[in-house]
Amino acid sequence: MADKLTPRGEDFSKWYNEIVQRAELADYSPVRGSMVIRPYGYSLWEAVHDGLDRRFKATGHQNAYFPLFIPMSFLQKEKEHVEGFSPELAVVTIAGGEQLEEPLVVRPTSETIIGYMYAQWIKSYRDLPVLINCWNNVVRWELRTRLFLRTAEFLWQEGHTAHATQQEAEEETQRMLGVYADFARNDAAIPVIPGRKSESEKFAGAVRSYTIEAMMGDKKALQSGTSHFLGQNFAKAFEIKYLDKNNELQYVWTTSWGLSTRMIGGIIMVHGDDQGLRLPPKMAPIQVVIVPIFKTDAERARVMPVVEQMRELLAGSVRVKVDDREETPGFKFNDWEMRGVPVRMEVGPKDVDKGSVVLARRDIPGREGKAFVPQAGIADAVRELLAKIQSNMLKQATEFRDANTREPRTCDEFKAAVDDGFARAWWCGDKQCEAEIKEDTKATTRCIPLEQPGGSGKCILCGKPASEIAIFAKAY
Repeated sequence: MADKLTPRGEDFSKWYNEIVQRAELADYSPVRGSMVIRPYGYSLWEAVHDGLDRRFKATGHQNAYFPLFIPMSFLQKEKEHVEGFSPELAVVTIAGGEQLEEPLVVRPTSETIIGYMYAQWIKSYRDLPVLINCWNNVVRWELRTRLFLRTAEFLWQEGHTAHATQQEAEEETQRMLGVYADFARNDAAIPVIPGRKSESEKFAGAVRSYTIEAMMGDKKALQSGTSHFLGQNFAKAFEIKYLDKNNELQYVWTTSWGLSTRMIGGIIMVHGDDQGLRLPPKMAPIQVVIVPIFKTDAERARVMPVVEQMRELLAGSVRVKVDDREETPGFKFNDWEMRGVPVRMEVGPKDVDKGSVVLARRDIPGREGKAFVPQAGIADAVRELLAKIQSNMLKQATEFRDANTREPRTCDEFKAAVDDGFARAWWCGDKQCEAEIKEDTKATTRCIPLEQPGGSGKCILCGKPASEIAIFAKAY
């Protein structure tokens, strides 16, 4: 058996890296900053894909694909956009053995190429709205990388929509933020905080950016998905115009929104413990693992038919696997704990005699999480248990976040809060205050929550009148 994981409290970063590799989620590629996503990790990404894709289509969006290569001149059309992404660009200058007349950028995001195409497709108000989503890869040449959280190439979805009015585009931006929040809470069991990004933290080229922010197990923040109201910035850069009902030419209003493989890193860091992964049932590639327990061939002959019967009863409604490897039960228990399978079913000779099985919950350690359950009606019992685990994991994560979120009243209290969690504090909105906070504490403005207490207060740094509470934290 491999050495135990480094405890989270001892070295959270090392713990995270060990989990990713020991649970066979991903590995390092020979290209600096890139990763290979292994089958178990890719199954998690498929759960993200399926959970979001279903929601996107329910809100009228369609999937499409746009090219990986973008002419450099496209990025230069929107000033803020190119300035924001220029340090991270991978650029192709030679292809087919010849120097290219114009360099090609390997897609860091697709606003520009999509803007160019929308200008060809949109001519009339009848063509609007355009509601497109892409499932693709992007490349951003990051200096400091970590598997899933920040890599040079990563998988994501990026939605791009065009609308006839500002109101429609604003509503779309908020709607998609709500879709992300719903997925994070109800599928990934992560209690996110939806909010608006500050001017300094918004997406390059956006009028307003919105985010869902989550607290990780080390009390740092993770930006888990973003939705941007782009106004008419890209419409004007790419001449995306339409004839309205009065036969007058108007610029469209656009949005973009994205969520990436970073969400897998979030799931690991929110739910994992010193034994390994803890996966919410809705996300888990395997929801139930059945471990047969026997010592002799005679016991095996009695146990395995019951194991197969349990598998057949569960197979229609849950993702189930029988672990029939030639390893000890203890090895198997530890292995599946590492992989975060929500429910372990144990079947031994005594269980066969009693007509029962043992169900062990991954979300509750030790004996407290174990129960003897009749074999009769096992499918209903397991489905009910998985629902309880899903709910409990969200509850655990919410309680952890709330217990580590403070509302400081002084600068000293503020510094203590962001050293050990989230700070909810009044902020005047001034960029200078924001910069000073970052310089002094290394904490950033994660978001201005959409849910505000109302009233007013004094800025936590300068003491000037403030009308909004912001979340400050150190972040990934």
